[in-house]
Amino acid sequence: MRYFIQFSYNGTHYHGWQSQPNAVSVQETLEKAMSTVLGMNIALTAAGRTDTGVHAKKMFAHFDASLTAEIPGLVYKLNSFLPKDIAIIDIIAVHDTAHARFDASSRTYEYYISREKNPFGSDLSWQYSLPLDVDAMNEAAARLLKHTDFQCFSKVNTDVSTFNCKITEAYWQEKGNRLVFTISAERFLRNMVRAIVGTLINIGQGKISADSMEAIIESRDRKQAGFSVPAHGLFLTEIKYKYI
Repeated sequence: MRYFIQFSYNGTHYHGWQSQPNAVSVQETLEKAMSTVLGMNIALTAAGRTDTGVHAKKMFAHFDASLTAEIPGLVYKLNSFLPKDIAIIDIIAVHDTAHARFDASSRTYEYYISREKNPFGSDLSWQYSLPLDVDAMNEAAARLLKHTDFQCFSKVNTDVSTFNCKITEAYWQEKGNRLVFTISAERFLRNMVRAIVGTLINIGQGKISADSMEAIIESRDRKQAGFSVPAHGLFLTEIKYKYI
């Protein structure tokens, strides 16, 4: 039977989601724990990949297994076995062809910027205290919704077949001493959100104008876009499916 597992993690000490040689990943850690607790080999297919240091408040993966234990007890046992920076939220029975990656209808990321030094949140937000024109940043962010080809924000060496993404929301909010960027789309390219945020920071600094966003996108050139902001401020916060 196929199941979806919903979980969250602090990515500080992991080299991203995907298993890789000579590096500790979230996938490897979670698969080992589940295989041990369930007494069978578990292979997880996630909704997507997060890079080194990126966090997830809400991530899904699917796996196939014959579970006999009650779900609440299984979730409790897995959480007791896993390290403190990975938490299982739920395990959900789904139909046999359900796919955590391909069936996701939308994904949402948030990027957190701390506007003042905070010794308690340094691993979970990027500290940046210089002045920023948030109105100009929001004006430029709104222009993302008018486009679909975002090659300019993608890693140069990537194996994707298309750079098209449909962004449905992109905006900044000031919340106390934090600045939060929210962006949703049906899919994202590698490094896309961090490159978008870096470009918007350049606009907020006055280095380029909000009007420049159009030319940057149309260039399809990564060199024309801004820098990639640090990974530790980025969170995957929502993934939506039609059947759960």
